[in-house]
Amino acid sequence: MGNALRFLCGDCFSPQPLEGGHGVIPSSAAFDALSRDLFHFENTGQVPEGLRQHVDSSKKTQATWYKIILAAWKEDPAYNAEQAATLIVKTLQKNHKVNVEGFLAFYGLPYPTAIVQVPGKFPQKWPEGVNNELHTLQVAAKAVADGDTVTVYVDTKSPRESAEVPLSVQKATIERRKARARRDYVRGDELQKQITDADYRVFDASRNGEDILARKYRIRLRGVDAPEGQMPYGKEAKEALLNLVEGKCLRILVYGKDRYGRTVGDVYCGDVFVQEVLLKNGWVWHYTDYDQRPEFAKKSHKISGGWGNKRKHERDKQKEDKRKQDKKENKEKQEKPCAMMTKRKRKLERRDKKKEEKTREKIEEQRETREALSYDD
Repeated sequence: MGNALRFLCGDCFSPQPLEGGHGVIPSSAAFDALSRDLFHFENTGQVPEGLRQHVDSSKKTQATWYKIILAAWKEDPAYNAEQAATLIVKTLQKNHKVNVEGFLAFYGLPYPTAIVQVPGKFPQKWPEGVNNELHTLQVAAKAVADGDTVTVYVDTKSPRESAEVPLSVQKATIERRKARARRDYVRGDELQKQITDADYRVFDASRNGEDILARKYRIRLRGVDAPEGQMPYGKEAKEALLNLVEGKCLRILVYGKDRYGRTVGDVYCGDVFVQEVLLKNGWVWHYTDYDQRPEFAKKSHKISGGWGNKRKHERDKQKEDKRKQDKKENKEKQEKPCAMMTKRKRKLERRDKKKEEKTREKIEEQRETREALSYDD
């Protein structure tokens, strides 16, 4: 371990006490600073003085952190800032997230789930296949369902939206406003539920004291696919999308709807193309079954061997395992009715056999009775 740190830190390094935080520095310098501190701790058992300004833990706890980071580094050394940040988060995962973020901030290391913004520009003209464009209200944190689906609301003040508001929703909105004015909140909540059931929502007094009636859209990001919430990396993919859109107003180019009724579209946050960012960072992969855009395919190849392909491989394996399990269950379901039918068939055969025996006995009795009568005559 000491040799590895000496190599990373350089032969010319001579451990010196560190004063204060390292601040925001380039990733290579941040990595060097962490290496020096680890080397210094291994030789002296001392932690940097400035760290306590970034974390809410005692020096004894900090020393424990450095000790377990050293042990982890021995097993799997880090060779750049990104790998070092991942190692720290993985090693200190049982600690409060605030302390972990403070530790990374002390060295100026990037948080592993940080999103790399991709320079882009909203298209001047609608691409082929676009039906319409949506301008959303700010996206709430709960609106992101997973890494490729987000729920948005669009103000009905726009001409296209206002023309499509059902009359029942308009009436319920007016009645709700009156109910709330007279402080009849029970009636107001009932009317709000009616509006919500129709896929609309009223945002109270958000525009110059005026309520906003907004239409709800479930947006499926076009051309990409992400793991579901319970699948490997599903939570990370969801977090990546949330980091991009939370609190932002989006522009969405709508192409149509999928089989689940979700609106399929390209999502832009300012000049940032959301699908492109997620794809470049490896949180989604190109959904070639429904999208053949070459620019997506190129970015998909760029992450070859990275997190994106790893997630895709694991999800494909999970799908294959589920397919085999479903096939096995279907086979069992088919065999079960067959067994039940065989049992029922045997039962019917036994019943028919008994019925035939009774019929033969009855015929025999009638024949004997006729013979007895003939003998008497």
